[in-house]
Amino acid sequence: MFKSCVDEKAATELLKALVKIDSVNPTLVPGAKGEEEIAEYVANWLRGLGLKAKVDKIEAKRANAVGTLKGVGGGKSLMLNGHIDTVGYDYMTIDPLKPVVKEGRMYGRGTFDMKGGLVASLAALKAVVDSGTQLKGDVVVAGVCDEEFASIGTERVMEKTRVDAAIIGEPSALQIERCHKGFAWIDVETKGLATHGSMWETGVDAIAKMGNVLTGLEAIGVKLQKKKHPVLGPASVHAGIIKGGLELSTYPDKCLLQIERRTIPGEERKDVEAEVEALLKGIADKDLKFKASYEITFYRGPMDVPETADICQTIVACSKEAIKLTPAFIGGSGWMDTQIMWEKGIPAVAYGPAGEGAHAAVEWVDLDSVVDAAKVQELVIRRFCGEK
Repeated sequence: MFKSCVDEKAATELLKALVKIDSVNPTLVPGAKGEEEIAEYVANWLRGLGLKAKVDKIEAKRANAVGTLKGVGGGKSLMLNGHIDTVGYDYMTIDPLKPVVKEGRMYGRGTFDMKGGLVASLAALKAVVDSGTQLKGDVVVAGVCDEEFASIGTERVMEKTRVDAAIIGEPSALQIERCHKGFAWIDVETKGLATHGSMWETGVDAIAKMGNVLTGLEAIGVKLQKKKHPVLGPASVHAGIIKGGLELSTYPDKCLLQIERRTIPGEERKDVEAEVEALLKGIADKDLKFKASYEITFYRGPMDVPETADICQTIVACSKEAIKLTPAFIGGSGWMDTQIMWEKGIPAVAYGPAGEGAHAAVEWVDLDSVVDAAKVQELVIRRFCGEK
């Protein structure tokens, strides 16, 4: 019978320590501190467990903490991944860097998104070490930067790391998030001809020309609603930002529309490109003065790890045994670092605690769920990597 070695008090104190460290993503908030300090803290904590750990500095203010618990050989390898950056906190209604525990919840920036999930993984690792268990396979632990923007942290880790499966401790309320949508950011620019506002014979209004693009975009959105993923639902598209015009008395020479297209498993970048090209060509065929170009400025694919994957079934079995809970398989509309691993053929799922307030004025994590997530991951490490 499984008996957990998770140290609940130590886990709570570790989470407090991490919340106190300002690790706001400097890409989101210019001048913010970034992740170097918290990466150093996590690396030192891992070294305290006897792991070989390093701080990998990617650029100014940006760093990962990566450590490995080496197995004796003959087992599968597992990555425990969690992001150490947070969004800004100027609008929070409580002190973001002074964690407060009240009625089983810890409040503060990053408690939910996602220092609580990272602590669950770290507490699980500590429990395995404290138990004296010798593993066959390796456990790689990565505290990564920049998940809140471009995920340069996990991108760096995956340049050299290969494992058999991965768990990201993103909050999932102790359910298994095995799939999520992807997204494309698209710039569409229409061309006009700038002339004096009185010269209607020669002026071409780039903003007005964008009108047909917007109408076409709405039609695409309606069409997308008809094709649904069984867990994630339909894909979607929306106009996010529009810019154009020089001055009130001048025909605008260009108009920029920035679009976000959310994709579902089965859709690829080429599908998005074909969709936009067909839209612009269809308008141009009917309007000889319509001139437009587009660019996909950023793309992240969707992911869909099957429920039958070894890591999925291991978490189910370990959850039943460790905390007497049969987890559900869920999906997310938001994108996660799991996709970076899945793209390289590594089954990766999100599994973490419960709470609320990601990016919000009030943020909290349920401490019992942090401990429960740690207990499940402790058993997953033993079962997935194998015990000598």
